[in-house]
Amino acid sequence: MPVWAADDQVNYGKYLAEEVAKCADCHTPSVADGKLDQSKYMKGKVMEVQPIETIEHWHKTAPDITPSGRLWTRWGGAEAMKKYLMTGLTPSGRPAGPPMPTYKLKEADAAAIVAFLQTLK
Repeated sequence: MPVWAADDQVNYGKYLAEEVAKCADCHTPSVADGKLDQSKYMKGKVMEVQPIETIEHWHKTAPDITPSGRLWTRWGGAEAMKKYLMTGLTPSGRPAGPPMPTYKLKEADAAAIVAFLQTLK
């Protein structure tokens, strides 16, 4: 596991988002060869799989989680995103619907992911 310098929050957040939480797998569309479309990195996508049986509140799309996306505006910005990653609850007090996992991260980890997401356009 990489060792992070105290001032390397963005790279640590990138590591958490890409290698641990695997955010891009659901929030970035793929190109024909199956690789992630880097031009639409974390910009949201239509989910490629659906459950066989009905799962209540299943989302067929994953939202754009970049700061320019509607989610950041609707939620009120970086602090709301950090709180979500720490509590697993949206600003309205509900968990995100499946297939989104319920994350309950430490504040430093949530802040690092948000710092990384803030670097995206």
